[in-house]
Amino acid sequence: MRSRDLAAMLLLGAIWGGAFVLLRMASPAFGATALAGVRIAVAFLVLMLFLRHWRDLRARPLALFALGVINTAIPFWLYAYAMLGITSGLGALLNATTPIFGILIARVWLGERLTVLRIAGIVIAFAGVAWLVRGAIGTTGGSAVPGVMAALAASLCYGVGACFTRRFLSAVDPVAVAAGSVLGALLAIAPFSVAAWPAAPVPPQAWLAALALGVLCTGVAYRIYYSLLQNVGAGRALAVAFLYPPFGIVWGALVLHEPVTPGLVAGCGVVLAGTAFSVGLGDRMLSAR
Repeated sequence: MRSRDLAAMLLLGAIWGGAFVLLRMASPAFGATALAGVRIAVAFLVLMLFLRHWRDLRARPLALFALGVINTAIPFWLYAYAMLGITSGLGALLNATTPIFGILIARVWLGERLTVLRIAGIVIAFAGVAWLVRGAIGTTGGSAVPGVMAALAASLCYGVGACFTRRFLSAVDPVAVAAGSVLGALLAIAPFSVAAWPAAPVPPQAWLAALALGVLCTGVAYRIYYSLLQNVGAGRALAVAFLYPPFGIVWGALVLHEPVTPGLVAGCGVVLAGTAFSVGLGDRMLSAR
């Protein structure tokens, strides 16, 4: 991987790791549906600055709309909902399961091969997730279960979205993919966001968090992500999810003073180790001998 692509992955990990903190700050004031709509609308305006020609959006309109629903509208709503009940660190860690879902979907849909080591990595990663979920349930008395399930469902959507992009949009300019999919997401979610707009005024802090989500964590981040997809492929681009947990945990501790427990750190290590093997790290280590 080129140093430029590696730097892009590190930057993207830092940005998306911080998104969970911003979601925790904005979700209670907006509600999940309204916040997802604001985030997507702001992101679309940002991505228009990168788009060279409007005609690029007409390349594959139905595919771009479908990608927007699968990879943006639904997971953005799910994560905004999840952050109402779980910590930002746990949310970032659950998002690290995205490559695993992507691998499983690619096996079924695209016929990609799974080795014994990759299967073992998937099992280890999900065991780590189960351990963390059990701890979260024990700590919260079960109130974290809906948030955990929503976060895992969002990760599943991202895995589907990566495979969908590879299957139907690999030849389309990455900026057009980012802008077109966000436009599709906006068209899909706007009526629901308007209907769910909060009755009480939204505090300035929540507005700032929502704008940061739209500008930085979606508009700029999508521009980087879809370029990575084109440059390094779906499997390696999804591997940026390895970086969410450490960044998410650090941002959560610094900004929201969330506790960093030994169980969370250990669970993070198990999930990341399993995920690393699931994307082929173990196979590459063996082949290098």
